[in-house]
Amino acid sequence: MLARTAVWALALAFAASGGEADRLTPDQKRLNIDSFEHVWTTVRDKHWDPKLGGLDWQAVHDKLRPRLESSTTMDQARATMQEMLARLKQTHFNIVPAKVYREIGAKDKGEGAGRTGIEVRVVNGRALVVAAEPGSGAASSGVQPGWEIERVDGKPLADAVRKIEQSFHDSTLHDIMLERAVSGRLEGDAGSRVQVTFRDGRGHSTTLEIERAVPRGEKVSFGNLPPMYFWVESRKVRPDVAYIRFNLFFAPETLSKAFENAIRDCPACRGFVVDLRGNPGGMGGLAMGVAGWFLDKPGLRLGDMVMRSGTLKFVVYPRPEVFRGPLAILIDGCSASTSEILAGGLRDLQRARVFGMRSAGAALPSVFERLPNGDGFQYAIANYVSEGGRQLDGAGVIPDETAGPSRRALLEGRDPALDRALTWIENSKN
Repeated sequence: MLARTAVWALALAFAASGGEADRLTPDQKRLNIDSFEHVWTTVRDKHWDPKLGGLDWQAVHDKLRPRLESSTTMDQARATMQEMLARLKQTHFNIVPAKVYREIGAKDKGEGAGRTGIEVRVVNGRALVVAAEPGSGAASSGVQPGWEIERVDGKPLADAVRKIEQSFHDSTLHDIMLERAVSGRLEGDAGSRVQVTFRDGRGHSTTLEIERAVPRGEKVSFGNLPPMYFWVESRKVRPDVAYIRFNLFFAPETLSKAFENAIRDCPACRGFVVDLRGNPGGMGGLAMGVAGWFLDKPGLRLGDMVMRSGTLKFVVYPRPEVFRGPLAILIDGCSASTSEILAGGLRDLQRARVFGMRSAGAALPSVFERLPNGDGFQYAIANYVSEGGRQLDGAGVIPDETAGPSRRALLEGRDPALDRALTWIENSKN
C-alpha cells in the first residue's frame, strides 16, 4: 500500500526528456499489442468493481486497439495504453517505461542510494528546505530551513517545477510529484557529492557541495520493492505534549515499541501529536495497529477495503494502555496511502483533529508487473472507503485546520501546522 511516488516522478522525468522516438520493429509492435491486451484483460478480471463504475470497457478496447496497432513509436503505444487506463479516472493505474521499471525492479537499488538529508517541499513554485536531518551532509554544510533550492548540479529547477505544476495543477498528487521531482535530483550514490545552489535567508545565492550518505534508520524490505530505510522519532514538543513522527508504515515491532514508550513516558500528557507529513504509507494493517494506541472501545474501524472477492474491515483492537487525551494528526500533500487511512479513519471516528494540508489522495493498494514489451504495469487491486463513507483516492484527507509551510515561517523557525495543533490541545478539555 506504499504510494509509488518515486516511480511516478521517474516516469514523468523520462517523458519530459523525450522518451523513445525510434520507429518500432515488427516484433516490438507485436509485443505492444500483447501488452495492450494484457492490460485490458487484467483490468477486466481483477478490478475490484466488476462493472467498472458503469464504464463500457469493451468499447474502450475497441476504440483504442486500432490506434495502438497504428503506433509507430514506443511513445505513441505507451500513450495509448495510458489513455486506456485514464478512462478509469483512478490513481494507481499506470504504464511505467521499461527503463524506469528496470530501475525499480532491481533488488539492490537501495544499496547505493545516498541522501543529502534535505527535506523539501515546493511552495508557490519555490523548492524550500523544510528540514536538514541532524548529522546529514546538508546539516554539516550549514543548510537551513527556509532556504530555497535554485539549482542542482548547475541545472535550474524552475522549468521542471513549472512543467509539473502545469501537468498536476488540478490533481491531489500535485505536492507529492513536485517533492519527488526535486528530491530525485538530490539523490545519488552514497559517498558521492551533489552541488546545490540555494537562496539563503538573507537573499544571497550560495552554492554548496553536499555529500550523500546512506539514509538514516533501519533497512527494511517488502515484497518486490527495493530496500528502504525506516526511522521513527519521538519527543515532547512541550512538557505535557508527546510527539511522534515516522517516515514509513514498516517495521511493526519497532513502530509499536515507539508508540508504547511515548505513551508510557508521558502518562500525564495533556495531548499527543502524530506527524504523518511526508509519510507515503506502507503496510496497510499498521494503520489499525497505530490506531489501537488511541481508541479504548473494541470493534471500531477505520474504514473498509473493498476487493472483488470481498471486503476487509479495518477493525481496531485497543492496546492494554491507550492514550485518551486530545490527539492531533499532521498531514500534507506528501502524506499518502496508509497515512491517509489512519488520519481519515481517526478523524471520522471523532478521535483526532487533523492539521496541515490536504493529503495526496493515493490510498489504493496496488501491484506491479512486467508487460511483454518490457514496460511496467501498475494496477490497484482494491478500493478504500473511510468509516465516514469517503473515498480518499483522488480526493485526499482535508484537514480540519489548514496550515502549510512558508519561506518566512521556516526562516523564523516556526511550524504553522504544529503550532495550530498545540493551540488546539491547549484549549481542549480532557
